[in-house]
Amino acid sequence: MSRFPLTRRAALALPAMALPGLPAAPALLPAPAWGQGAWPQGPVRIIVPFGAGGGTDVTIRLMAPRLSAILGQPVVVENRPGAGSTLGTDYVAKAPADGSVFVHATLSSTGIARALYRNLPYDPLRDLAAIAPTVFVPLVLAVASKGWPPGLEIHDARALVAALKAHPGRFQYGHNGIGASGHLACANFLTSIGAEAVNVPYRGGAETITALVKGEIQFMHDITGLLEPHRAAGEVRCLFVTSPERSAVMPMVPTAREAGVPDYPAYSWFGLFGPAGTPPAIQARMAGAIARVLEEPAIATRLAQMGTPAMTGYTPERFTAFVARETELWGPLVRASGAEQN
Repeated sequence: MSRFPLTRRAALALPAMALPGLPAAPALLPAPAWGQGAWPQGPVRIIVPFGAGGGTDVTIRLMAPRLSAILGQPVVVENRPGAGSTLGTDYVAKAPADGSVFVHATLSSTGIARALYRNLPYDPLRDLAAIAPTVFVPLVLAVASKGWPPGLEIHDARALVAALKAHPGRFQYGHNGIGASGHLACANFLTSIGAEAVNVPYRGGAETITALVKGEIQFMHDITGLLEPHRAAGEVRCLFVTSPERSAVMPMVPTAREAGVPDYPAYSWFGLFGPAGTPPAIQARMAGAIARVLEEPAIATRLAQMGTPAMTGYTPERFTAFVARETELWGPLVRASGAEQN
């Protein structure tokens, strides 16, 4: 069993597990009937703190039309990338707590950010209301199919490890911001094999993948569903997945252990947060709407095809406990990686 904090299997099972001080998670109850004048009275905005085309963006845009139908008001998705996802997250943390705006945040913009930034303008545990998770995100390590030095081609993990060790600091890896899950996954991978490489941040996952396809960077971690079309087209090579089991999206790709790579922490999750102080009734209705959308067969199937299985069965209270636990677990991992931001 991996010594790292969370696996795909454990994440999906968490709602049924009793956390310290909490009873086992109850099933989400149907949202109560809302009378005239109840929330929402107008459009609901969901901020994505990353650029368009990345996993957080694709996931919530898939869900938004169904959320709109359930809530009876437009659900508008807006990208506000920057500062490793903290710009858009801080915008919501400081917004009115009236249910008009939420953020589709990640492990990197909450639990990781709290340990990463010396001057983080918000406290993820104090300034945000955890509403509901959306998906769990195992990652895959992919390398460029071109752009390597003449005579060097990387087709498997052993070749990559050998190249990185033979040429310290020569190669580059990309990610969508310092402290993002893709960044820490690469940093933890390098630490686990005793190698060095140059990190290159981009504004979003789509930009990072484009850079890999062009050979501007040599490797990265991202969601299997986003990299699979490029793998199938021969534009990138996927060397291994970081989950304990092979991915249904790319079953031909081995796990890290099968590829001979030491265990290292590499995963994320996405979830919806509102400003602290968002009324409990609004939190409950939004959480109920998210649960209904995630349980719809078409949505659940599409998320599974993307390699990001839905995390269902959470109440706001249970998601709050989950985020606090993840924050506690990832703090030491961030500090051990040496990553730090102002």
